[in-house]
Amino acid sequence: MSSHLEFDEIHVSLSESVRGWAKTYWAPGAALRDENAQFDEALYHRLDTDLGVMNITLPEELDGSGLDVAATVLVIEALSEFDPGMAMSYLSQELLFSHQLYWTWQTMKREIPAAHAQILKNKWISGMAMTEPNAGTDVLGMTTRAERCEGGFKLNGVKQWITNGPNGRVFLVYARTGEGRRDISLFVVMGDTPGLVRTECEQKMGMRSSPTGILTFQDCFVPESALVGNLHEGLRPMIRNLAAERLGLAAQSCGIAKTCFETMKSYAGQRMAFGRPIAEFGQIQRLVAESYALYRAMHAMLYDGVWELIEENGKASETADAVKLFCSTGAETIGRNAIQVLGANGYSKAYPVERLYRDAVLLSIGGGTNEALQKNITRQLINS
Repeated sequence: MSSHLEFDEIHVSLSESVRGWAKTYWAPGAALRDENAQFDEALYHRLDTDLGVMNITLPEELDGSGLDVAATVLVIEALSEFDPGMAMSYLSQELLFSHQLYWTWQTMKREIPAAHAQILKNKWISGMAMTEPNAGTDVLGMTTRAERCEGGFKLNGVKQWITNGPNGRVFLVYARTGEGRRDISLFVVMGDTPGLVRTECEQKMGMRSSPTGILTFQDCFVPESALVGNLHEGLRPMIRNLAAERLGLAAQSCGIAKTCFETMKSYAGQRMAFGRPIAEFGQIQRLVAESYALYRAMHAMLYDGVWELIEENGKASETADAVKLFCSTGAETIGRNAIQVLGANGYSKAYPVERLYRDAVLLSIGGGTNEALQKNITRQLINS
């Protein structure tokens, strides 16, 4: 296994372009979007018109760029330095919908149906619906069902905490299709399908510029063509894509950590106390130095995990779990350190660290709680 990801010129150029663009267009309104819990759809679509980073892992015939998952992770990291909430919506569309839909057909060595291909070409705001009110991390405990009927299936159940739920045009939906615990299937469901009711979730602590909603299915009919892959075989692509999602969330952690570190470093060098910069005091030096060391470790671990995912063709679940566990807790630690270095200014909205710290908290919950990851990692290591 390679010890690190070898970035080529395309990766480097992509990262620099996205970061420069985000600093100019993404960053200025981030605080206001957070305050108002506002998703700026016009700005979001500029990710495609200005940067061309939608469908980034899809082939050219699907209006994609033909790049690897590393490219998606680089984009997510760069965007998350400035507005992790809006970046979360991008993660949902790119990794949890587009990449997942295309990859599922590819791994089955089956041509993607024309209807699904057209949906991908449309680059609609989209998402993935797996979590339920009583089945979050326990995905096999889901109760949403898809029952066969004439011409297709009828879906009944509730999905909660769905990124892009209120504003997405199309979703990948996991539903139980048999009596076995693993009899789960994957469906493409349009957001305006009769029988699908969408409502917004409660106001969130962080990631407030990313819409989160509840999807309620009430005899929601979808045609046979909505099925992705084979009946009862949705679990394998789910597990593989959970690894990609967790690396995306770790990338968000690294983006948050970088901005928090850069902010505390700059502030420590400029803020005067007792006639000298606070960077000269040992207590501050510990917070700055340990945050820098932690950020560098997070970044190295993230891209080591990304490279393993690519080399192993998606079979890197324990590594992805470990990366997400380490990076999400690291982002919270660095965010908290930044607030402490800035003191009252860090606790206020005058600097971005207050907002970013709130955003970071979600990353230890979403995509599988860190407690669940600890269980998964231990079980996988013991049984390997």
